[in-house]
Amino acid sequence: MNLLFIFFGSIFVHNILLSRFLGCCPFLGVSTKIETAKGMGAAVLFVTVMAAVMTWLVYNFVLIPLGLQYLYTLSFILVIAALVQFVELALKKINPILYKSLGIFLPLITTNCAVLGVAVINMNEKYGLAESIVNALGSSIGFLIAIMLMAGIRERIERNTNIPECLHGLPIGLVTAGLMSIAFMGFTGIIK
Repeated sequence: MNLLFIFFGSIFVHNILLSRFLGCCPFLGVSTKIETAKGMGAAVLFVTVMAAVMTWLVYNFVLIPLGLQYLYTLSFILVIAALVQFVELALKKINPILYKSLGIFLPLITTNCAVLGVAVINMNEKYGLAESIVNALGSSIGFLIAIMLMAGIRERIERNTNIPECLHGLPIGLVTAGLMSIAFMGFTGIIK
């Protein structure tokens, strides 16, 4: 039951983008087309879950036994960077069109604070391996849902001719993100 609370809480109540405000760069930069947003969300999902497993192992089996817990940020970034390189190479071979459409945002997953944030949250909450995986899965699904919703809304906004010129582009994107965040606040209290 605890795993279900962690899972649904990380998707809706503690959404990594709309509640914790981590990972906003790809959220605003890649969310102009649904296909690109879906690809970015899938890449973040894979990297986040794999990073949660790897960082949990590194923290509990390397850093703690050696008394080097203070190096967690550096070691987590190194693990995430290696995983992103793997995803980048695999995506380049498997789906070159998506690889090109993601552009600079794919290597930026390395510095995506959402991926690092999930690893740090897992450590701070003292989650076990199963809880870390479930939190990472829920957080990345929440990321995927938020970025897909944003892309769908932005595609519709793009076709709308009634929006004032001064709001086109990033301004209307920020307003939309704020309204989505307020909407997700409605889930607060359902799961703590």
